[in-house]
Amino acid sequence: MSDAVLSARTALVTGASSGIGWETARLLAGHGATVLVHARTTAEAEDAVERLVAAGARRDQLVELAADFTKLSEVAVLAGTVVEHYPSLDRLVNNAAAMAPERCTLTDDGNEVSLQVNFLAAHLLSKLLRAPLSAAGDARIVNVSSSLHRTASMNWSDPHRVKKYSRVAAYAQSQLALTMATADMAPAGSGVTAVSVNPGLCDTALLPLYGRVGAPAAEGAAAVVRLCLPETVVANGAYFDGEVIAPPAPVTQEERSLKRLAKLADQLVGRAA
Repeated sequence: MSDAVLSARTALVTGASSGIGWETARLLAGHGATVLVHARTTAEAEDAVERLVAAGARRDQLVELAADFTKLSEVAVLAGTVVEHYPSLDRLVNNAAAMAPERCTLTDDGNEVSLQVNFLAAHLLSKLLRAPLSAAGDARIVNVSSSLHRTASMNWSDPHRVKKYSRVAAYAQSQLALTMATADMAPAGSGVTAVSVNPGLCDTALLPLYGRVGAPAAEGAAAVVRLCLPETVVANGAYFDGEVIAPPAPVTQEERSLKRLAKLADQLVGRAA
């Protein structure tokens, strides 16, 4: 694949060292984009880039970036690096995700780990990258969500679920928060459009959470990349199941809940914002 429809465009893909993130980076590079390949560590980012080159991507299209999303300070540093070197950012794919552990685990920032990695990091990035996204003129944010968000509820009184923890409930809550916050990541007048997508059940590191057989990660990535293509018409806040627009959980349309989440997210990212 080399149709160059995204040539002269720059895309940041978080969690691009494996699975859907890596395949998304590969497909975006195939469409001609310069891809900022994020991974947790520098070594993982460099390894991902080497494998992308081996898979056919041009080395000059790829830039490795490292940040551990369990540390919000590193998310902020990552954003600062992007702002410094890329005054115009055309695509932000918030793909990084962590499976909630068996026991409730808080980051050094005081947040439940899957809530921070899967949602708060994306929330923070969308804020800190607002300037380069707006400068692009027709930028898009694509949030990689999950069908599990429909089974979730926000635990407003205990968002870290310290009192009553379930790994599935914690992970589902993180995906619900990401889906709920999508429209707010692209406020009116910003020139940015944000959508979320359930890429389907794929054979990735998150598969054990579902306990079933998954499709190849490349299939999920294709659904993500389709939303990055200029010819794909999208509306701000839309949710997709694969390639089909679908109704998200009803709470994603509740204005009071959306405002409550925005306030909570700003509180939880704290000084890193």
